Amino acid sequence: MDALRFEFATATRIVFGPGVLAEAGPAVREMGTHALVVTGSNLSRAAPVLRLLEEQGVHATVLRTEGEPTTESVRAGCEIAREAGCEVVVGIGGGSALDTAKAIAGLLTNEGPLERYLEVVGPGLPLARPAAPLVAIPTTAGTGSEVTRNAVIIVPEHRVKVSMRSPYLLPRLALVDPELTLSCPPETTAACGLDALTQLLEAFVSTRANPLTDGFCREGLALAAGSLYRAWAYGQDLGAREGMALASLLSGLALANAGLGAVHGLAAALGGMFRAPHGAVCARLLAPVMRENIRTLLSESTEHPALARYREVAELLTGRPGATAEEGVRWVEELVEALAIPRLGTYGVSPRDLDALVQRASAASSTRANPARLSAAQLRAILEQSL
Repeated sequence: MDALRFEFATATRIVFGPGVLAEAGPAVREMGTHALVVTGSNLSRAAPVLRLLEEQGVHATVLRTEGEPTTESVRAGCEIAREAGCEVVVGIGGGSALDTAKAIAGLLTNEGPLERYLEVVGPGLPLARPAAPLVAIPTTAGTGSEVTRNAVIIVPEHRVKVSMRSPYLLPRLALVDPELTLSCPPETTAACGLDALTQLLEAFVSTRANPLTDGFCREGLALAAGSLYRAWAYGQDLGAREGMALASLLSGLALANAGLGAVHGLAAALGGMFRAPHGAVCARLLAPVMRENIRTLLSESTEHPALARYREVAELLTGRPGATAEEGVRWVEELVEALAIPRLGTYGVSPRDLDALVQRASAASSTRANPARLSAAQLRAILEQSL
């Protein structure tokens, strides 16, 4: 057995549970008196935080984000924060709002253009200084961005999604309040929840998995299996919402320290070229990638350790001891259909786009941790099955 070596890093402080949003005001006040509050298109989501900040005498400059962060929106947000004299950044919303907040917090304290810190399109230089104090408050259960060390940003001129990555981007405080997800519509609940499920599954079979992340993944997969459909079908079920909020948090803890796989490599390529919801894309790709990975691993060795992990995933998802890896794949397929996830063609993806998508996915950082080495032909077949 090879010597075990791994690293684990996360947000400085994590507070989880119904009602913990109330802690936002005092916590932010300890970090500064002027906050940039980054939120999504629905400004009402930020209203409770703004009230809490006002009660603590913290002035707030609100930045509303539309869709996923782009290089342009991050640069503009950073300029707004600088001109306003913001000392602390608060992100409240889905993964896009949180990633925007993380990127702005990093840029506020570091010199030079955004591009110098981006992977793929830039040199991906490390941040030289700690980011501005950051509080992350998710209102969806999916990305786990509140505990990850990267911000995913679209570069429109290159039609790619890339990461700004640094331990300095880990939030000072992550407040995960399941009550904030009660208002999520069914389609958002489904897409975000399946993103969390994908992250847990990919981190569990990743070549970089370790004993700490394994525990998060096992717990998270069981939670998602028991909570996702209920949260989608019965949106006011706080128990289901709590289960998915915790599963999402665990997925972020896992992926930040174990990596992901081919699903996210393909999803990153698709997200750069098409306006498609990340979670829905991951959901459509998950079962085909699982099946192709299992087939490839079996061709190498029936004793490959990742195969045992896929069998364990099947047991966790189905709740049946002894479930086969293929039964796990079918469970995912049935859930994706039950939650009415659109196929990739819905977002304009066509066969003529597949070669470019495969090329970009092959170079994606997530693909490197995939448990099986998939050929270009296999990646193309996965995309064809998902159209």
